[in-house]
Amino acid sequence: MADFLTDLNEAQRNAVLCTDGPVMVIAGAGSGKTRVLTYKVAHLLSKNIDPFNILALTFTNKAAREMKERITGLVGTIEARNVWMGTFHSIFARILRIEGHRLGYPSNFTIYDTDDSKSLIKSIIKELELDDKVYPAGIVLSRISAAKTSLLSPRAYIEDFEIVQRDKSAGKPRLGEIYTKYDQRLYRASAMDFDDLLFKTNILLSNFPEVLYKYQQQFHYILVDEYQDTNYSQYIIVKKLAANNENICVVGDDAQSIYAFRGANIKNILNLKNDYPDIKIFKLEQNYRSTQNIVNAANSIIVNNKDQIFKEIWTQNDNGEKIQLIKANSDNEEGHLVACSIFEQKMQHQLQNANFAILYRTNAQSRAMEEALRKMNINYKIFGGLSFYKRREIKDLLAYFRLSINHKDEEALWRIINTPNRKIGKTTQEKIVVVADQNSISPWDVVSNIKSFSFGAAGDKVADFATMIRSFAAMQKTRDAFVVAQHIAKSSGLLKDLSEDTTPEGIARVENIEELLNGIKEFSEREEEEGAEEKLKTLEEYMKDIALLTDAEDPDKREDGDYVSLMTIHAAKGLEFPHVYVVGVEENLFPSSQSLSSRSDLEEERRLFYVAVTRAMKRITISFAETRYKWGNLNFCEPSRFLEEINPSFIEFPRRKSQAVQKDFIFDTKPVSKPALKNTLPPNFVKKNLVPFNKAAEKPSAGEFQPTENVIDLLQVGMKVQHERFGTGKVINVEGKAAEKKAMVFFEGVGQKQLLLKFAKLRILE
Repeated sequence: MADFLTDLNEAQRNAVLCTDGPVMVIAGAGSGKTRVLTYKVAHLLSKNIDPFNILALTFTNKAAREMKERITGLVGTIEARNVWMGTFHSIFARILRIEGHRLGYPSNFTIYDTDDSKSLIKSIIKELELDDKVYPAGIVLSRISAAKTSLLSPRAYIEDFEIVQRDKSAGKPRLGEIYTKYDQRLYRASAMDFDDLLFKTNILLSNFPEVLYKYQQQFHYILVDEYQDTNYSQYIIVKKLAANNENICVVGDDAQSIYAFRGANIKNILNLKNDYPDIKIFKLEQNYRSTQNIVNAANSIIVNNKDQIFKEIWTQNDNGEKIQLIKANSDNEEGHLVACSIFEQKMQHQLQNANFAILYRTNAQSRAMEEALRKMNINYKIFGGLSFYKRREIKDLLAYFRLSINHKDEEALWRIINTPNRKIGKTTQEKIVVVADQNSISPWDVVSNIKSFSFGAAGDKVADFATMIRSFAAMQKTRDAFVVAQHIAKSSGLLKDLSEDTTPEGIARVENIEELLNGIKEFSEREEEEGAEEKLKTLEEYMKDIALLTDAEDPDKREDGDYVSLMTIHAAKGLEFPHVYVVGVEENLFPSSQSLSSRSDLEEERRLFYVAVTRAMKRITISFAETRYKWGNLNFCEPSRFLEEINPSFIEFPRRKSQAVQKDFIFDTKPVSKPALKNTLPPNFVKKNLVPFNKAAEKPSAGEFQPTENVIDLLQVGMKVQHERFGTGKVINVEGKAAEKKAMVFFEGVGQKQLLLKFAKLRILE
């Protein structure tokens, strides 16, 4: 036995040493899955197995690269570089470059990315004289991708009665024709898209037995990482290649199967024993990542799933803190309380921003978190997406706002004059620039007086656009920000255009617009600062309010490395953080309202929650809001059913002493003597045990509080102060002059508050 195998625990070592025959390694969260896969390849090499006979498939280039480096370090030989190790797509692209001539492709065929594919589809739609509103390129590509993943050729697609009827019902009867032409055009260009790398490999292995035999003989040992994430196409390829030797080892965790929307099929791992009846199963159940409380809480969640390979994860780590809960009145307050909690943890334990991660179910939820973090000067970075205000659809709608407020805003004008497409093309736009230059006027002056110039039929469309913008501007004078913003989103055609894209990406863009409008609704109904005069909150005021958010340094480009990580739970899989905040844990948000119609969908949502909880190493905080806006309507929210599934002995139900929250809470529950994996909470436990907190009990009695005179002149950054309502705090910023002077104060247990000093009644403590 190689010396390096002594680094493994008994379960890991047994899995590594079993090299012959089919093997399945069920690796719980934080149990050393990658370690087993790495050591298994190293062990094969130490037994003088030819590296060219080993195929190791991963889902990311990063995983493959890191594994190769670690294998080289273990066996001390450059032979590790000769292992066929890489992602499914990279490995099968390599095979297709060798064997693709059998399908009529040269070895130097082009691989189209998503943008290339969409561009080609747009050309085909135009050639077929189809309406691009009925056949958006993104939706068409998504349908073609799904067909290829299911191994449906264009011919099979057209001949499938159910598919054809479904397309007709969806108002897209010519999808099969587009798919056929798309496939033909790719072939004509000697190109493949990403789905073809798997689709064509399946054709190659099916239609050319000699090729299948060649690679069956070459790959004596096949290892697959994250097997629970494989789709049907990947499953078939692996099964064919392993059919001869059956020396196949798959590593994964059914409890972390969360990519069904991408085509992943959990049945591939659940039913593997049907393909290989003599398969040996090893379970890695020791968690090295998290505290006992986190591990036990995660166990009490996932045990509620019926479709699973049972295992009970355990750890020798310390008990650690119990799960913290935050209940907020609204999503904005949720963001504020999460940011305050991070700030407090940093101050109390001398932590860096990099110790923290905020995880959410949908990208749209980042808005409230980003705004709260920025207001508290906490650096953050968005992973797996753009910062909220940098997203295309958000910038488009904000450009409409900007142009409605300031008609001279050229950047906004050119961004939206043809967004969505209103057939004001590049030629017309260039002519507007020329006319403006010739007459020494602004482009808007040309646009708003287009009839005075020779623009022909295009001029009518430009005139309609100008009239629309002027109507938006007029509306702002008498209506609040939300009413105007919602009207612009609808009347501009932007919302309708986005709604026609029903792909996951398209749905996310609509959710982002909804979240922006929700934020504007909250702005419109926000109470004025203490003592300030109540007035109509206009769209112009809103744009001033968020100016620092939209113009601030892009958090996605920070290089200092010290930032709070923000991402969806899907993007967080495989990562770990000392302190994790899982936000928005409410019914219809998490689990998603779209997942409640079937048990399989609901169980995937539960697995997603399990993944979120198991990202935490030392401390996890879960938050939920009582209310959220949805398209401008205030909706009351219920805590997620998943909270009820956590054994209460692993949760700390704290009394929050925030004077700022109108409905503070405590949880009134008796301790559970024996932790159990089964759900021990009664229905609506969390909701039922929210008890209003008596704020009057903590309010100072009359005569106790004496504000400092001349506080406007005396107050400076860094001073400690006391407020009659908010308690003790520290001044972190002072701005403005004379009667308009304001201070930003961080109050312990309350968070950050901006106060108008002439009304604030502060007492300076030092």
